[in-house]
Amino acid sequence: MGDEKAQRLDDALSSLVDILVPTLPDEDEAAADERHDDALELARNIIDNQGSPAVVSDVNHAAELIRKKLRRDNNSPDKEVQFSNLYARLLTQPVLSQKWSILYLLHQLADSDPDGGGPTLDDLRPKSRDTGMGRHDDGQDQQVYEDAFATAGLPRLPPPLRESGSTSRSNNAGPAERRGYQRPSRKTEKVEESGPEIEKSHSMGPSESALLRDLPYTLQGLSSTNLPFTSLTTLDLPRNLPIPIISLLHTLAEPSLLYRSLSDFVDSRDEGLIGQSLRSAIGKELRSYLGLISTLEGEIRRAIISLDNNEQQGRVGKAGVTLKRCVVWTREATMGLRLMSLMVEEAKSRKGGQLISMIHSFSTHHGDPFVGAFAERMLSHVTRPFYDMLRQWIYDGELSDPYHEFFVTEQDAHEQGEDPRRAPATSVWEEKYKLDETMIPSIVTEDFAKKVFLIGKSLNFIRYGCGDSAWVEAYCKEASRELRYGDTATLETSIDKAYKATMARLIYLMDNKFRLFEHLNALKRYLLLGQGDFIALLMESLSTNLDRPAGSQYRHTLTAQLEHAIRGSNAQFDSPDILRRLDARLTEMEKGDTGWDVFTLEYKVDAPVDVIITPWANRQYLKIFNLLWRVKRVEFALGSTWRRCMTGARGVLAVVDAKMSRDWKTARCCIAEMIHFVNQLQYYILFEVIEASWDQLHAAIHKQDCTLDDLIEAHTRYLKAITHKGLLGSVRHNSVTGHREDVFTAQLHELLKIMLAYKDAVDGLYSFSVAEFTRRQELAAKIETRTAQGKWGLTEKDDEELASPITANRAAQQADRADSPFPVAALGLTGSGGDDAMLPALRKRLQDLSADFKTRVSNLLGDLLVQPDVDMKFLAVVMNFNDVYTPRKRRREGHRGEKKTPGQGEAGRRENAEEKGKGKEGGGSFGAAAKGAEKGTRVPAK
Repeated sequence: MGDEKAQRLDDALSSLVDILVPTLPDEDEAAADERHDDALELARNIIDNQGSPAVVSDVNHAAELIRKKLRRDNNSPDKEVQFSNLYARLLTQPVLSQKWSILYLLHQLADSDPDGGGPTLDDLRPKSRDTGMGRHDDGQDQQVYEDAFATAGLPRLPPPLRESGSTSRSNNAGPAERRGYQRPSRKTEKVEESGPEIEKSHSMGPSESALLRDLPYTLQGLSSTNLPFTSLTTLDLPRNLPIPIISLLHTLAEPSLLYRSLSDFVDSRDEGLIGQSLRSAIGKELRSYLGLISTLEGEIRRAIISLDNNEQQGRVGKAGVTLKRCVVWTREATMGLRLMSLMVEEAKSRKGGQLISMIHSFSTHHGDPFVGAFAERMLSHVTRPFYDMLRQWIYDGELSDPYHEFFVTEQDAHEQGEDPRRAPATSVWEEKYKLDETMIPSIVTEDFAKKVFLIGKSLNFIRYGCGDSAWVEAYCKEASRELRYGDTATLETSIDKAYKATMARLIYLMDNKFRLFEHLNALKRYLLLGQGDFIALLMESLSTNLDRPAGSQYRHTLTAQLEHAIRGSNAQFDSPDILRRLDARLTEMEKGDTGWDVFTLEYKVDAPVDVIITPWANRQYLKIFNLLWRVKRVEFALGSTWRRCMTGARGVLAVVDAKMSRDWKTARCCIAEMIHFVNQLQYYILFEVIEASWDQLHAAIHKQDCTLDDLIEAHTRYLKAITHKGLLGSVRHNSVTGHREDVFTAQLHELLKIMLAYKDAVDGLYSFSVAEFTRRQELAAKIETRTAQGKWGLTEKDDEELASPITANRAAQQADRADSPFPVAALGLTGSGGDDAMLPALRKRLQDLSADFKTRVSNLLGDLLVQPDVDMKFLAVVMNFNDVYTPRKRRREGHRGEKKTPGQGEAGRRENAEEKGKGKEGGGSFGAAAKGAEKGTRVPAK
């Protein structure tokens, strides 16, 4: 076979010489044959002595050199395009195996000098290449850099130096020796090369076949003769191997080391279901990797056996298995091992949903299709425990998460805390389960997680809070199905169905079984004074009893009056379950409080309704009731005084009109202002605030797909809107005391106290008027009787009685004096000195209280006008529709240079002094009621 190939080369070379060597016309045949033989010998010497090129075989680099030359020599790109087409056709030709040699020859011919002639025999001598052994160390790095980035290509490594006895052609041989050189045969060449090959195997390290024999063990992380593992992360490579072989072994060492580390990770233990699932998924991928290694080992063994049979150990590449092909075959497996190793490193600080999110990020944030497909394959195994927890949560309402890997967490008893202010059902709904947003995996959205959390919590509440476990079990058997990763359509459908069924059942139970909406309506009618006839009758029956001190109030008396008000109003037609929850109780009392300060109504709710009507909501209802109850009390007191004044104006007051008409006109005007203020305040709170907020609550709780959380949120907004717009929620910082206080609540308390004090002052004025009327009636009867007896109508004794009641009492104990012919009344000295001193005091007090009332109303209107809420501004407009008040913005308390507000100086001090002197006014103290509203404590019934 080798002789035929050599014969074909000689024939081709002879034909080429015949074409290139011209024939001379005058030359004889012998001379022409000799010239032809010399040219043929020269060609043979060129081929034999040329040797291998100085650069590494690289087809792409040779093509790129030709393209650069074409671009440099031609302005038009046509030649380059034509060459690219021809180069593409050349690469597709399987017959031509020496493609780089062809391109390199063409490039060298293109660079040769066409006019310089061919090479001579001396030029064809094989030059000895510099191996770099004689360079100095300081220039070695620069030479290596220049060789690596040479334009002609990467230079080949120098051949190993032979022994002194090795046969090589001497560069100093003469031309006779070169001419006498005959080309050896292929068989002789093989015999000559067999000896050096054996020597190289010992000097260059293990052969490739030996490395291939150990490779399967190395890829499994096991040490072998030529490739031992010195540690978990270190593989020892032979030191005397060529650099290309070392590079290949470095590439093959990566999957070996990765497999060892991943095997240790799989064998380790993890306290977590998802972590164990990750180890199981990695173990499955490692078993697939071992299957690849098994197949590779079979190929290597067949190749080695075939080489042994042919006795060609030195040419293992011809058997179809090489180290480079092993690198190609294990490339995809290496990428998988590399990805798993990266996942293991990231998984050390993550668990549960965080671990799933980390693996899912490789699928969504990486552009390599292999990485995405590998991550999806891993997720299908890792997410199985997660979907098992999800299925049990959304169908059973039970949390099966022993290692806290799910995004729903169950609070322990010590974490929930024992808060006596919270109802049991409230803690079950709001405190038992929490949503851990850090554990939500990226395979689900945040809205999806919240919906899942609400489904499971609702099922758990239906089972344990509402006592309807039978429905939950039936629903689980009917709707439960398997959930798995990748089936997005089934998952979304299951979640939507579970959400609708669970919410519908929960709202049905709240509406029909526990009558939630009836309880909300009862709270509005009784605690928010919506049942007008009941409140009016209750206040009328309790007014006499509540005027007494708080210490003399008895629980049974209040309960009896409450029953009387219920039976005497339309409240009697309510459900017995509603009426039995309504109760009268006393808040915490202080010294000097009256019954008005400690009385309140209470509406009791049971579980599970207390999830919505929480203890906080009960305190808000109590706060609103206390304010409305005080306003209603002031309205009742002012109405009683107004009726007395209007009735007396046609009788008693008409007699003293000449003396006190101006006082009563002023008093009636001020009472009318107060009644207008109270009526507008009641209208605003009851209609503009409560009714408007009730409509919003009614719309919110009856909308489609309403959940229990929506009910809780709507009821909370309802109470906050009432307390804020109802002048109970505005808070400011007091710079004097350093505490936060209610702005409008304090002002309303002061205004209500002033109105009650003014009512007491008007009652005193009415009593004075009645006393004056009585004295005048008695004096007129006495004058008439004496005149009928023929005596003087007025005597000195009557004059003294009129002048001083005390003096008259003393004179009555003495003997009657003789009648005087000069009556005092005839002289215009009627009246009493003591009464004349009492009337100015009443006038002064009424005037101070009226001025203080107007000042405080102006301050209140000024604060209302600067509020951002439109309804609160509307209240200021309604109260001052005719601009009788001048709204003002008060300065902050504690501000230096603050001026006294008119009506708040001397009158306020005098009022405080009078209240301290005589205890409490009829209006009582509103501070205790406010404290009772905040604390909500119960006083033991007497």
